[in-house]
Amino acid sequence: METPLLFKAIRENQLHKVRDLLTENPTWISATDERGSSPLLLATYSGLTDMTDVLLEFKPDVNARDLSGNTALMGVAFKGFTTIAQRLLEAGADANLVNGNGATALIYAATFGKEEMVKVLLDHGADKGITDSAGHTAADHARMHGWDSVMRLVEA
Repeated sequence: METPLLFKAIRENQLHKVRDLLTENPTWISATDERGSSPLLLATYSGLTDMTDVLLEFKPDVNARDLSGNTALMGVAFKGFTTIAQRLLEAGADANLVNGNGATALIYAATFGKEEMVKVLLDHGADKGITDSAGHTAADHARMHGWDSVMRLVEA
């Protein structure tokens, strides 16, 4: 068996198979696919809450990055998967990491108008003052996209 089996089982949301594969091969929790995505990043980005819970049992690096520097928390932030974000943060995800463009999870949540996500991130210490590579804060992105309620939350 090879790690592609693990990624296939995650994509197909086969909870028991993933648990069995990782029990047999615990180092696979740190594997990456062709985009540099870890099993956790793949599951969270797809919104698979139960799969995220299974993967967290195997103590993955919750701050692992893909080839663009994105973390699982960044992926769920712009999609608005607040339940998964909460679980990642409780498992030690860093709300202030930046990707290759200097963006944080908070910047993504603000850009896409994910108000509840913004609240979760702020409750876990997300820094409103971080600027991306273009010099924009989360408030700047919320303003540019017309998310007034989000803008009020993230103004410094």
